[in-house]
Amino acid sequence: MGAPANVVRLQPVGIEFEVEENETVLDAAFRQGIALPHGCKEGQCSACKCVLTGGDVELKKYSTFALNEMERGQDYILLCRTLAYSDLEVELLNYDEEVLSKSIPVKDFTGTVTSISALTHDIRRLEISLEQPLKFWAGQYVDITLPGAETITRSFSMANSPGESQELAFIIKKYPNGRFSSRLDGDLAVGTRVGIKGPYGTCFRRENKTGAMILVGGGSGMSPLWSILHDHLNSGEVRPVHFFYGARTKNDLFYLDRLAGLSEKHPEFKFVPVLSHSADDATWHGEKGFVHEAVGAHLRSSGYGEDVDVYACGPSPMIEALTPVLQMNDVESDRVFFDKFTPATN
Repeated sequence: MGAPANVVRLQPVGIEFEVEENETVLDAAFRQGIALPHGCKEGQCSACKCVLTGGDVELKKYSTFALNEMERGQDYILLCRTLAYSDLEVELLNYDEEVLSKSIPVKDFTGTVTSISALTHDIRRLEISLEQPLKFWAGQYVDITLPGAETITRSFSMANSPGESQELAFIIKKYPNGRFSSRLDGDLAVGTRVGIKGPYGTCFRRENKTGAMILVGGGSGMSPLWSILHDHLNSGEVRPVHFFYGARTKNDLFYLDRLAGLSEKHPEFKFVPVLSHSADDATWHGEKGFVHEAVGAHLRSSGYGEDVDVYACGPSPMIEALTPVLQMNDVESDRVFFDKFTPATN
């Protein structure tokens, strides 16, 4: 028999759960349907940073950008890297009552690739059919594991509407040397069986909010935002929605016809593509520059005040550039929801 499970108690929410030997605290919470703050799950982003107030732990390898030496000396920990060697008492630094109330246990699924199609020169749409339905909220993601001699697992957000679904769609950016994405052009065949684990993520659509909604994305950040947008439009809520999408050139844009159709059907919705490398393109008459700059200009002229929700999904530099823009325009931090895409570590 293995060692008995240790108990983790979370303050100030008073939640208790068990963690097994060699299982991280975050994985134990996922397994038991407790959605704690998290991001990369690999010790890179600091989203799951907490304070250990009691107990013995060991931390697996992590980035000092996520947890520096001074913080570690003051008993800060990353839940995604923490192994419990006794019962633990942990003080959450940030938590969301709605996230905790909408927790879905993380489970393993088996799926089959049904379609791979090109949306641009480096963006692909991957469709997978599951043997059992997966329940998730708009904006969440799963881990996909490819078969082969070496295990390749990557995290991708669902692009389809949420609920209990057996058909999942993903919008994925292809990188030349990407161990996963490079297989999307031929190596990963239709009919291939893959592993799916999830759902993960706290950047999901909050319901019954008032005021405006701003979506900000770049690259494959379209995937979770596409799900959030359709979930909102299907909900019947009516509020101004501006979707800012950052790309380099016109060749990096896609779904323009679909987005134009949504704008015609829903007058309160507007799609705003922003091109960073189109200064000399006389045929482009839309927004130019960086997407965070366009968002800032819109916030300054909108008159929303503090009554606005922001969902931002994309690469770390985009999120880091956007954060001070939102702060300077008085967007409440508890109405800002990020999904920062971090580079794979293996």
